[in-house]
Amino acid sequence: MVVPFPAGSATDAIARVIAAPLSQALGQPVIVENKAGADGAIAATDVARANPDGHTLLLATNSPMAAIPSMRKTPPYDAINDFAPISLAGYYSFYLMVHPSVPAKTLKELIDYAKINPGKLNYATGNSTGIMSTLQLMWLAGIKMTHVPYKGEPQAVTDVLNGQIQVMFATWTTTAGHIKDGRIRPIATSLKQRTIYLPDVPTMTEAGLSQFNVLSWAALFAPAKTPIEIVERLNRELVAAAKRPDIREHFAKIAVEPATSTPDELGAFVKDQIDVWKKTMAAASVAPE
Repeated sequence: MVVPFPAGSATDAIARVIAAPLSQALGQPVIVENKAGADGAIAATDVARANPDGHTLLLATNSPMAAIPSMRKTPPYDAINDFAPISLAGYYSFYLMVHPSVPAKTLKELIDYAKINPGKLNYATGNSTGIMSTLQLMWLAGIKMTHVPYKGEPQAVTDVLNGQIQVMFATWTTTAGHIKDGRIRPIATSLKQRTIYLPDVPTMTEAGLSQFNVLSWAALFAPAKTPIEIVERLNRELVAAAKRPDIREHFAKIAVEPATSTPDELGAFVKDQIDVWKKTMAAASVAPE
């Protein structure tokens, strides 16, 4: 199982959680191999070119499967046709956060403040999901903020904490302690439902932005032309594993909402996600590079 991010990452943690029950069910070891780099494109390219025998899988995220196809003029693979979708694995808990100095405790208050003060708020991004989430927020809300990009989420969160940055979409895992300390304020989650970690924090839809639809997710894929019986077997085993209380408990510890799908549902979902990213980029006048 190839993971497009380094050991210790949230995606790596998901892979290791599901590898164990898959190993048990399949009667052979499922080894997690990390191939980080290029926003997941290196790992995805390797799997796309692998022998379609079911022995090489990709635990991909929206980065290689939606960001790369949308943000690059010439992607190194076709996210739709070069892979056999197996099942969703889960959604990452992402939140819209603000520094306590921002006079906004709700999404509406943040939008109103940003409209009165165009360009005054700085927003940080440490990954492609953060970039796309904020672009869509600004497009749908009709606001302007100043982009400050970072190489990773931890560095970006540090500057939110010290007040250099006022706004950021960030994960629970990098902000949990700071939220409890009151050093950063969550005002909405980008998930479709409220999370168990912050049940009082509304979704973007509940907060008034019903068209917001950028999601951060992980899913399992095989190379295209993998025999359907192998795909269906892997789907059955992953769906069964996701129902186990011990697996759901592990997911909760890494702030991931478990989710599964049929192969066809995942294929349609990926197409929809690419469409979401491309439309958001076009609306924000951002051209592929």
